Amino acid sequence: MDQTKKTVMFAGVAVVLALLAWLAAPSRITPEAFVDQGSQFFPEFTDPNEAMSLEIVRYNSETGAAQPFKVHFRNGRWTIPSHHDYPADARDQLATTAAAIIEMARDDFRTDNPADFEALGVIDPLDETSPAIEGRGTRVTVRGRNDVVLADLIVGNEVPGRQGMRFVRLPDHKRVFAVQTDVNLTARFSDWIKTDLLEVTKSKIDRVTIEDYSINERTRRVEERDRIRLTKADDGEWGINRLGSGMTVDTTAVEKLLTTLDSLAIVGVRPKPEGVTKSLTQGAQISQSDLLSLQSKGFFVTQEGQLLSNEGELQVHTTDGVIYTLRFGEILYGGGLALTAGTEGDESDAEQQESRYLFVTAQFDEGMFPEPPAPSDYSFRDKPDSLLTETDRTNRELAREHDRWQRQVERGRELTERLNNRFGDWYYVISADSFEKLRLERQDLVMAKS
Repeated sequence: MDQTKKTVMFAGVAVVLALLAWLAAPSRITPEAFVDQGSQFFPEFTDPNEAMSLEIVRYNSETGAAQPFKVHFRNGRWTIPSHHDYPADARDQLATTAAAIIEMARDDFRTDNPADFEALGVIDPLDETSPAIEGRGTRVTVRGRNDVVLADLIVGNEVPGRQGMRFVRLPDHKRVFAVQTDVNLTARFSDWIKTDLLEVTKSKIDRVTIEDYSINERTRRVEERDRIRLTKADDGEWGINRLGSGMTVDTTAVEKLLTTLDSLAIVGVRPKPEGVTKSLTQGAQISQSDLLSLQSKGFFVTQEGQLLSNEGELQVHTTDGVIYTLRFGEILYGGGLALTAGTEGDESDAEQQESRYLFVTAQFDEGMFPEPPAPSDYSFRDKPDSLLTETDRTNRELAREHDRWQRQVERGRELTERLNNRFGDWYYVISADSFEKLRLERQDLVMAKS
């Protein structure tokens, strides 16, 4: 082979190798990828109060299904659709989340290669075309009035070595950015509601009555065991009815009971049939379907119209004149949506736990505040102080006391009405631990004198 042929051959090989090297080389990041770096993701979304709904979607790798959680504003109130439209204490939290999304900026471009999405955790949890199980992010969608999308993004893994930064990608976009954000992406039911069930402070509780009975569900007979009445004296000491000789109230046990009532938390909710509360409070005829609903939760209506529960009840009296009645129903087991909403859903990553149904009502103690005598004459209101007679001054003091009584009664009635409006539509679920701390027997509340 002459020298010319060798040269041509070597040159051809060099060209082929160069072409192969170019094809095998990783794609270079073009300047266009940095064009929007530093800009806001949603420049037209500027007011967090425009948000009318927030949906958070996560992916469960064990079930291979997306898990949505949503709060929205409908018919003048915030509710949670997945939990039978239970009222959500969401306005401030939603505004905070929306504000964090508004502040999100494309801080640091990382990649526009879909092959990197799994490692960064930004695969769309709603993408049914992707075979990936791992690497799915959390999709967050904020909508305004008329369901107009204000923001829609996928939040991925935390950026290694960069505190407070997450990988973020917009759906249907390839570019992934590292973003500084403190956005709260909680999808727990308890984080979006007012979990304080009774809204009572223990310092206002002045009487607790434990009706210790149970219902034999087979024979429908009430098995009464005890009636325990704890009463707080003017000096703050607690007394108990039928206290045995040589015994005294266990103040530590009473304090634990009061603390449990103060902090009693909602674990889950179930809607009552529409007519249940009205039937029980107004003496209307209760339907067979409503009776079955009550019985399925452990509550029974006697022929006289009295509501009983299969594990007794507890009454809590407060200095506001409100009497809470807590009726303890059936046990239930579950986790996830099965526990918090009673609906089918993913439970694979939820702890299975024992809980208890609770039926709560409130009434105002009309005898708590006896009406003081009213003035016999109100003419003092039209007189200057210098012209008031002794009778006028007496009538003025009587009017002040009567007005104070009237305001006190009105506050108690308004509080009772507000509580019943809250309790009326719902069966509640409380933890087994709370139930055990409330369902006490006499021996749990007394001790021998030292």
